[in-house]
Amino acid sequence: MAASSIPLEALEKSMVLAPVPAEHWLVIAPPVWCMLVGAILIMVRKRMGLQSWLSIPALGGLVLIDAALLAVVIREGPITMVMGRWLPPFGIAFTVDLTGALFNLACGIAALAGGIAALGDIDRTRRTYGFFPFLFLMVGGVSGAFLTGDIFNLYVWFEVLLISSFGLLILGSEREQLDGATKYAILNLIGTTLFLIAVGILYAVFGTLNMADIAAKAPTLGHDAPMMTLSLVFIAAFMMKAAAFPVNFWLPASYHTPRIVVAGLFAGLLTKVGVYALIRVMVMMFPEEGNAYSIVIGVVAVLTMLTGSLGAIAQSDIRRMLGYMVITGIGIILSGVALGAQTAISGALFYSLHSMIVMLALYLMAGIAGRMGGSFSLHELSGLYAKSPLFAALTLALFFSVSGLPPFSGFWPKAMLVKAAFDFGAWWQGAAILVSGLLTTIAATRAFALGWWRMPASGAVVPARMTAAELIPLAGLTLLSVGVGIYPEPLLALAQTAASGLLEPVAYLHSVFPSGVPTP
Repeated sequence: MAASSIPLEALEKSMVLAPVPAEHWLVIAPPVWCMLVGAILIMVRKRMGLQSWLSIPALGGLVLIDAALLAVVIREGPITMVMGRWLPPFGIAFTVDLTGALFNLACGIAALAGGIAALGDIDRTRRTYGFFPFLFLMVGGVSGAFLTGDIFNLYVWFEVLLISSFGLLILGSEREQLDGATKYAILNLIGTTLFLIAVGILYAVFGTLNMADIAAKAPTLGHDAPMMTLSLVFIAAFMMKAAAFPVNFWLPASYHTPRIVVAGLFAGLLTKVGVYALIRVMVMMFPEEGNAYSIVIGVVAVLTMLTGSLGAIAQSDIRRMLGYMVITGIGIILSGVALGAQTAISGALFYSLHSMIVMLALYLMAGIAGRMGGSFSLHELSGLYAKSPLFAALTLALFFSVSGLPPFSGFWPKAMLVKAAFDFGAWWQGAAILVSGLLTTIAATRAFALGWWRMPASGAVVPARMTAAELIPLAGLTLLSVGVGIYPEPLLALAQTAASGLLEPVAYLHSVFPSGVPTP
């Protein structure tokens, strides 16, 4: 009744009056879907038989939603929904462009594969403690981070995924898990605090937290605001969450402690949220400051790559080895951010999507190897090739992919980044990518030679078979990596378009402000 007395002109200046197209509801559908399913799973928590029957179809539905959202973004460009119908920058905006849609779909695929693998890896006790509700809450947080157009909302989604990841990390309450969770929590809480401080400074400077509004107004501030300091705080916060050098020690110290499917989901998704946030802020919102810090980011990228690959060679536990490979991949992505050109940014996006899939598959592979061989130690593993040639073939393909060898998905983004580095005179970054690839290949070859090719001292090998819960996600993710490697053109074209949209965010800004960005 009260709204009817407000003049139409006033409403047009403050609220969205046009009806929302049906397909635009897909912008908020992924996090809403995850929260809804998670709530339902909590309500039926005493009926364990329903947990998997509800969870796997729901994860499949999430992939379909994510794929439909990507299709809409490809067709229409960036799209925006604003909470409460308030016009931005006053209403909290959910804005999805091609970058966010691609990351979101990769998240859904990884979540589905992880959910299927959990049917064999997560026992009844851990399901009772809430594995599947925690999983949906974490995936909802990751999806929300990829889709939000508000920097404080990004912080909120970080908190959602962190809270749920704490729950997943300590499922089972084993001593090793609690030790790893402590290291994980402390470093991530420090990163979250830095993020919150940066958000406070940002609001004090701009008077808004809408990403599009900030991106449009940042170039006009000149030297009237502490932009370099603000950017440095954001860089420190996101690099800490992405496990970049020198604050990367928490990752290999914690990712080997939870159940293997949890570690795989962490490796595939959580560090990529930090990378995504860094790309969104330093490439789209603050490109001038990103260019100014390019040398710093480049040095950090090189040190991250080298410490990760050298650490992988030094490990005897296959789970710790994979943790260092995650770190190597973060360094490779950061090198693209440091270079800043479209080819480099598209290579960084391509590699991020590849890493989300392949790192999860590698952790699932490690879980199968530990079950078949009775240990995760390379000193004790042996004869896995004789036990299951199919498993050995899938493992070898994944090792080739993470090493960046053709014809697998890891080859193309590395080639793009190396070319960009040498084209722009940053030969030392290109050389570091090549050296880290060589060292990763050595680490993977050593692991395969010891755990798969070497025969046990007794010479007796009992054949072993993978269960359906193990084979389906591992084979599916491996085939996806092979398919992208053999036919990379579609994903390459999407990555290039996404990079162009980050560097020239005109369509993004127009999606949020169809009538033009409001002046201060």
